Amino acid sequence: MIAIICAMKIEAQAIIDEMEDIKTERISGIEFNSGVFCKQQVVVAVCGVGKVFAALCTQTMIMRFAPHIIFNIGVAGSLSNKLNCADIVIATSVVQHDMDTTAVGDTLGLVSGINKINFECDAGTVRQLKQIAQRSLQVACVEGVIASGDRFIASKKDKEFINIWFGAVACDMESGAVGQVCYVNKTPFCIIRSISDLADNTSTYDYNEFLTVACENSVTIIKNFLKRS
Repeated sequence: MIAIICAMKIEAQAIIDEMEDIKTERISGIEFNSGVFCKQQVVVAVCGVGKVFAALCTQTMIMRFAPHIIFNIGVAGSLSNKLNCADIVIATSVVQHDMDTTAVGDTLGLVSGINKINFECDAGTVRQLKQIAQRSLQVACVEGVIASGDRFIASKKDKEFINIWFGAVACDMESGAVGQVCYVNKTPFCIIRSISDLADNTSTYDYNEFLTVACENSVTIIKNFLKRS
């Protein structure tokens, strides 16, 4: 089974609307929709915004449905001058920019206990997703690090710091948590993000304008991936 996690309903609805033989379960306040999509057995959930909701959903997904891979799809802010609104990022790894135990001597972003900063996505699937994005969409597609935190990045100063410190090309509020949970459960994962804003002082305007088209682009990639599988 393939699992798909989205933060918001608008990101997941296009998939749910096309699913067949849907069975819905509510666990810990999250609806898990399992069924057939693009002739594949899938389970789709809207986790909610932020790392805690994302981690809760991912762990539940793994324990209840045991997917062989988890996709986290949706939107992100651009941290790179190579990425404009509606462009695509396929994560090579994810980090948590707000994980901060530097006061006790750790490196910014280090997750204590497992002592990792970067959580790596499934490399083979990343290559496939990039090829699909380049063939199916008329927008730029970049591989790179995505940085997550429980904060909507909307200033040039924060944008530049995260880009320089982590080498991140985009930022969101969920994928770092998805990556950590998948890592400790030894479950492969991939992150697909379409740029909804530029993570600077124009972000609120950009986000409202480009949210719908960004969501559509993320869904297009996962649909084409499933059709090939």
